[in-house]
Amino acid sequence: MKEFLLRIILLFAPFSVLGTPVYDQFFTDDVLRFDYLLCGNHSNASVLPGELKKERQWSGSHGALIDRLNLGTYRFQVYDQKSGELIFSKGFSPIFQEWQSTPEAKQLSKAFYQVIRFPFPKKSILLKIEKRDYEGGYSGIFSQNIDPNNYFIINENARNIPVEKIYYSGDYSHKIDIAILAEGYTANEMDKFVNDAKRLTDSLFVVAPFSQLKNYFNIYALKTVSIESGTDIPGEHIYRNTIFNSTFYTFNISRYLTTSDMKTVHDMAADVPYDYLIILVNSSRYGGGGFYNFINVCTADHKLSSNVFVHEFGHGFGGLADEYYTSEVAFEDYYNLKVEPWEPNLTTLVDFDSKWRDLVDPSTPVPTPREGKYNSIVGVYEGGGYTSRGIFSPMEDCRMKSNLTRDFCPVCQRAIKAVIMENTK
Repeated sequence: MKEFLLRIILLFAPFSVLGTPVYDQFFTDDVLRFDYLLCGNHSNASVLPGELKKERQWSGSHGALIDRLNLGTYRFQVYDQKSGELIFSKGFSPIFQEWQSTPEAKQLSKAFYQVIRFPFPKKSILLKIEKRDYEGGYSGIFSQNIDPNNYFIINENARNIPVEKIYYSGDYSHKIDIAILAEGYTANEMDKFVNDAKRLTDSLFVVAPFSQLKNYFNIYALKTVSIESGTDIPGEHIYRNTIFNSTFYTFNISRYLTTSDMKTVHDMAADVPYDYLIILVNSSRYGGGGFYNFINVCTADHKLSSNVFVHEFGHGFGGLADEYYTSEVAFEDYYNLKVEPWEPNLTTLVDFDSKWRDLVDPSTPVPTPREGKYNSIVGVYEGGGYTSRGIFSPMEDCRMKSNLTRDFCPVCQRAIKAVIMENTK
């Protein structure tokens, strides 16, 4: 009888099955891209909408449409306009949210170009963008109704960028698809770019848990050509004409390498199905940057580039926080010590049960001393997230803390696995 009733429920549910949106009811296989400016200063943020684009090949999961991971400093939500049902959501952390915690943000306002993407809707939707506040809750900063039949939605061909598959394990709709784009490589350096992309991809897949879950990924190398080799190093008065305008000295930190030209990045990436973006920079200098569900940037030729590549992917893919607490940073009061951080590898002990308490042996002291006999076990070590007091991390060392270890700690590994499993449903 129970089985019969379940079949009846599934048969007549018009939109959702047991609270989960049904992809084919709401979406096509294309992508709706929403470009906008995220503006503000230290204390406020607002959205100025830009262009809408229809792109090909939605590569994300058709089963996990609602983001259950609760990661990121921002999130966007898509509602069916007629029924009011939430049909898609995703968390992310843009460069803007880090800039807001810098001294500069207390002096002036800025605008950062942003892009969000979701499956192309069949019917009119309501798009909402929300920001996580200092107390850990979300507040709305933007909403807009979008009619998918609006003829102002740009529907043009992609750029036809030459692509080479670095690793391919199957149909993109059931995999995590990563686009690696060349930055600071001239037309004559494309063979070097492909070799660099292969080498650094190989460095990722020897690190757990990626080493065990390689077949969940597809990796594409896009041969995006720059006029000049290298990248900008403003602190040394070095400037290069490159396709994505990448630059060191982000927030005046010499090693911090980013790009804010998200329009060009997404325009160029549209030739392949992609869930995550990596900008590979043709430089031997140490540096990089990574932002959850936003972008990763890394140089190719430093002796520690493979370490940085994996570390930054921990940020951009896994939503992992930096666990170091003594290095130079531009941020001030980045974490509220009265709130549990959203990142899975940090805790303030406000709600430690929601983090990795289950991985800590009952005999391990909490907090855990940073001394020899505890070096190789999961504990609660004070220091992390650029803060030496009040923030705690899971192990004495981890790929998210230093270049002295190759591996992610068990807590970070579990978090990465959760992202992989959630996005390949």
